[in-house]
Amino acid sequence: MKYKSTRGGINPISFTEAVMMGLASDGGLIVPEKFPDVGDQLDELSLLTYPELAMTIISLFVGDDIPEKDLKSMIDISYSTFDHDDIIPIQSVGDLHIMELFHGPTLAFKDVALQFLGNLFEYILKRNNSTLNILGATSGDTGSAAISGVRGKGNMNIFILHPHQRVSRVQERQMTTVLDENVFNIAIQGTFDDGQRIIKALFNDLEFKKEYCLGAINSVNWARIVAQIVYYFYGALKLRSGSSSGKVQLCVPTGNFGNIFAGYAATCMGAPISKLILATNENNILARFFESGIYEKSQVKQTLSPSMDIQIASNFERYLYYLLGENAQKLNDYMYDFDKNGTIDIRSKIDKKGVTTFVAKSGSDKHTLEMIKKYYEHYNYLLDPHTAIGVGIAEQFLEDGERTLCLATAHPAKFGEAIKQALGNDVAIHDSISALTHLPTRCTILSADKHTIQSYLIESIASHNPNTKSDLRAHK
Repeated sequence: MKYKSTRGGINPISFTEAVMMGLASDGGLIVPEKFPDVGDQLDELSLLTYPELAMTIISLFVGDDIPEKDLKSMIDISYSTFDHDDIIPIQSVGDLHIMELFHGPTLAFKDVALQFLGNLFEYILKRNNSTLNILGATSGDTGSAAISGVRGKGNMNIFILHPHQRVSRVQERQMTTVLDENVFNIAIQGTFDDGQRIIKALFNDLEFKKEYCLGAINSVNWARIVAQIVYYFYGALKLRSGSSSGKVQLCVPTGNFGNIFAGYAATCMGAPISKLILATNENNILARFFESGIYEKSQVKQTLSPSMDIQIASNFERYLYYLLGENAQKLNDYMYDFDKNGTIDIRSKIDKKGVTTFVAKSGSDKHTLEMIKKYYEHYNYLLDPHTAIGVGIAEQFLEDGERTLCLATAHPAKFGEAIKQALGNDVAIHDSISALTHLPTRCTILSADKHTIQSYLIESIASHNPNTKSDLRAHK
């Protein structure tokens, strides 16, 4: 299996090279040269446990790059950190099914990919006798999951940017109470989109990226998408026999398009998925695109579902690349227009392949609170505010004889403020969250400026490794 860039500017690379490159060196996103087709193996795949299925799916993308026994060991270790025997249990709730992706160490779906990616980074660095400085931005859950995946591991540091006072209190403490020497938390005075912009600018400075060994842990890293593909197969395979069509529709709350792109990749591989229901909050750039064909950013709104408070979806470029028939030149032109004007209109110019896979709608904070209250009172099931958005939208697409599976992306205990608003008191409790209350924290507040962040990175890397050069002049 070889990999290329959506912008067409790199030679084919291996899986481990793709992992370490993160964002492609031409500014694009890395994608496989082709998706493997397993549509004729569904009966066999449906018999596998989650770790066995992960091994089967992930190995298709790894190829010969990692010995089978080493890959299996990585996968087994990664999912041993989850607190449920099924890893991602599926619950029947009312007319829906809910796949709980929050049983990992930071209680969010990001753990499914980032526990694996942290072990993968460690394996590659050890094999190559190299070092890595991981750089990422988070709207809430990615940061704590990424930190959990790499904290204390050798040969790597991690720098996570989060928008100051724009994540939940629990999300903030899950990040800032980690005091390992290789963990650096940065609260930027801006939005998540500002953080993504800074990250992209630093990765596009190829000299800086190479000199300081930068690596990506956001969902731009292809390994994260690969790990997420697995649970789309798992959920669809578990429920397909009860659906009249033999396929399942999945509803995904999303802001950055990485999670749902993994679902799109699964459909390309033959997973029994009839429809992907994209659910956004009031930051609805993605819902507006699938309704109108126009991708246009606006101002970020703070909502009760902060992990989706995003206006520029980092992974949308991957999907657009496939809509354009894998035409890198067209993709470059559209992304240039978007960077310049903040909008692109592709209604009359796209290859329609794949468009029908998606339907999309957005929900409000009022809608979120109503769904939390309804499902708690009617079904004794507590939704976090992101999953509540998805569940409310999924209800609008129910079809007789068809099964609908909603992705539960976080444990409700991470969002006690929203639960209290919906129910009058915070009934969402989790021991690991309660334990954060009195722990010491460490975080640096910086302006949302590329050079400010770059200076901090250089100084921090130099202090952590005195042999590292710390001259800023060449990078200003």
